[in-house]
Amino acid sequence: MRIVHIIKVTRISGAERHLLFLLDGLRQRSVDAQLIILVERGRPMDEMMAAANQRDIPVMRLPIGRDYDLPLLWRLRRALRQIKPDIVHTHLIHADLFGCFAAKLAGVPAIVSSRHLDDAFRYRARWRRIHRRLWRMIDAGIAISAAMKQFALEIEDAPADKITVVRYGMEYRWLSDEDINSARQRLRAELKVGADAQLLGMACRLVEQKGIPYALEALRRIRRDFPRAHLAIAGDGEKAEELRRLASKLGIADRVYWLGWRADAAELMAAFDVFLLPSLREGFGLVLLEAMSRRVPIVASRVGAIPEIVVDGETGILVEPRNVDQLAAAMKRLLKDRALRKYMGLLGAAHLEERFSVDGMVEGTIAVYEGVLR
Repeated sequence: MRIVHIIKVTRISGAERHLLFLLDGLRQRSVDAQLIILVERGRPMDEMMAAANQRDIPVMRLPIGRDYDLPLLWRLRRALRQIKPDIVHTHLIHADLFGCFAAKLAGVPAIVSSRHLDDAFRYRARWRRIHRRLWRMIDAGIAISAAMKQFALEIEDAPADKITVVRYGMEYRWLSDEDINSARQRLRAELKVGADAQLLGMACRLVEQKGIPYALEALRRIRRDFPRAHLAIAGDGEKAEELRRLASKLGIADRVYWLGWRADAAELMAAFDVFLLPSLREGFGLVLLEAMSRRVPIVASRVGAIPEIVVDGETGILVEPRNVDQLAAAMKRLLKDRALRKYMGLLGAAHLEERFSVDGMVEGTIAVYEGVLR
């Protein structure tokens, strides 16, 4: 079975990490899984190429000039005719648009498409029409969560018999108590805060979707009761300067640490006392699995797939999106109760091991492939 996965890459984020885990697992099961990445000129994504090569995943990159780069269609068709896959598997909107049409032009027997994100643009009438047409070309769809399946059914008019839920799985390395204590000491030394500082943490793109202003306002509200509480944010994005100005306006600039994009973000999480994800929408949230693998309790919004990952009251606390009162109350509850933080962290690690394995993700994906080829 030969499968070509296609995705546009501008950074290694949740969908890209998931894809590396998936392709590695497929190849370990004797599936000839290959990768084509679409890259913007000036952003060759050498790091994605290196990550694929490190896992012995055959990878090719093709330049994409703009959202409607018609010559890309012919470049993709040429590549697919050379590779001769049994299935083309597309991820995210650019790969869906160009990959589906190129696969048809190249005579590929079947097309599978994954649904990772419930982006705001997908609700617009024009994009709903485009997705209806794409679903007529797609032989099977994979939703990374039950919430994303419902989104595809309701917003994209995906046929119910074409779409299957296959949740993300993640590779993880369990850390000893000694490893976690070491990570805590290193980050506090880096930030030049006391060893007893309480660190709330985030690791995400600095974009509107992630609800960062609500986390900043919640920190402002709790700072008097928790003078040792700080917020560390790893990530970059279009809202970076705006968010820095907001922190200054709220009078908490000295409590917030902007770490920028960090290759070691997963390791940083071991140093957090509480992980925050107050998103306004979320297709899945792979970062939540990373926090769980570090035994960190979570405070997150009750949106999208998050309730499928975080068990409210057990592995973390769920709050309504944009509700600063609830967010601040959840932060207070965990910061003042060390035993509760430890309990939720341990339950989160057990929940991760039970429900979100790479093996389960790979086997579920292979079952979809076998179904369309039959």
